[in-house]
Amino acid sequence: MKKKAVAIITARGGSKRIPKKNIKDFMGKPILSYSIEAALQSGLFDEVMVSTDSQEIAAVAEEYGANVPFLRSPLTSDDYATTADVLLEVLEEYRKRGQEFEYMACIYPTAPFVTAEKLRNAFAELEKTGEAMLLPVVSFSYPPQRGYRIQDQRLEMKWKENLNRRSQDLEPLYHDCGQFYLYRAEAFLEKKGQFAEGIVPFLLSDLEVQDIDNETDWKLAELKYQMMQQ
Repeated sequence: MKKKAVAIITARGGSKRIPKKNIKDFMGKPILSYSIEAALQSGLFDEVMVSTDSQEIAAVAEEYGANVPFLRSPLTSDDYATTADVLLEVLEEYRKRGQEFEYMACIYPTAPFVTAEKLRNAFAELEKTGEAMLLPVVSFSYPPQRGYRIQDQRLEMKWKENLNRRSQDLEPLYHDCGQFYLYRAEAFLEKKGQFAEGIVPFLLSDLEVQDIDNETDWKLAELKYQMMQQ
């Protein structure tokens, strides 16, 4: 039976740089809970599930309303497994259980800036375009075309042709926000998660984007979150 949409929140245990990162307290509750609540409140998904290898994370996920119908296999629980590997395994496991989906969202567990409204707007954009994938992006704060590299302990411009070009004359470039992805599930399975073109952009501002890889990132994310609540 094919349902409309599944939200898959990828929350592996064993974070090294920030211990228990996916369930660490963020502004009063586990950071994982923000992703779960955004997915549930959006009203978009027939199933909101957390993919994890940790019983502790699974317990927190279920406390906040997500399903954990199965744990990850050892193959998708090590440091070398990609997000695509995890999503493919989840979709295949649901297929074995007689469930298929038209759309899929992958939401990261450390994404407190994801909201129900953001998910609804992104979903509407993907449906409107008819493409197979939507990616939230933010512009680089400084043009990478004017970047430097270190050669023989000295700086040199990577693209010297841009030395005298004004920043505003360079093509704007964007990078992945690291928050969520939307897909047509059938296309994701066909391509095995490998999309290089035909991706719908969903633009976000610097204020609502923050990688959280270390303790400094965590503090910056909390500051940005507080600013957005004002």
